[in-house]
Amino acid sequence: MEISFKGKRILVTGAGQGIGRGIAIELWRAGANIVALSRTRSHLESLQSEYPSIEIVSVDIGDWAQTRQLVESLGQFDALVNNAAVACCEPFLQSTSANFNRTFDVNVKAVLNISQVVAKKMVENNIHGTIVNISSQASKAALQDHAIYSASKAALDALTRSMALELGPHGIRVNSVNPTVIMTEMAKVGWSDPVKAKEMLSKIPLRRFGEVSEVVNAVVFLLSEKSSMINGVELPIDGGFLAT
Repeated sequence: MEISFKGKRILVTGAGQGIGRGIAIELWRAGANIVALSRTRSHLESLQSEYPSIEIVSVDIGDWAQTRQLVESLGQFDALVNNAAVACCEPFLQSTSANFNRTFDVNVKAVLNISQVVAKKMVENNIHGTIVNISSQASKAALQDHAIYSASKAALDALTRSMALELGPHGIRVNSVNPTVIMTEMAKVGWSDPVKAKEMLSKIPLRRFGEVSEVVNAVVFLLSEKSSMINGVELPIDGGFLAT
């Protein structure tokens, strides 16, 4: 299946490393003009050193006003990937107000903020665009020490459905993907230990964690016209975790 984004302008948040970086690169390879957004400038500069035509912008998306001003200044887009997120993992009884606020500011409010700006310009310019939100299997199943993170991703799924409902009449599709543990460099630190990984892997029928490319490929499909009738879905990329 050949997918091209030639002539399309796409904003990818959290594009400095991990899944976001993989998405930005694959969309660039498919011909898109990419704007990569991240809080960490050095990660963006590393990406741009490899792919000089990728435009980079740095902002802490937890700052509503600053982020809105920046995204407004970037002009119009044909597609958006809301990938940036934070994960504050702690036991429920020890969860703090500060971590709750930070997590929801980045994982939910920032998606609302950025998507409002991008979608409004899509509507104004009659662009039948696409938006993909990166959620998690944690929105669907309880995971130890993930109370705040899980709540934020469940809220993101609900936001995705509402966006799909209200933006659909404008020809704008909105979907989410819900991955299990994905073996980014950061994840390898926490999940390469067979003892720690054993319980989680036992719940995944494929008996392995996901790779970045497996999330990237799903996102690329959902952004493309190959998925033109798919709207408002939450697509698990979990090897069957949620089927058990």
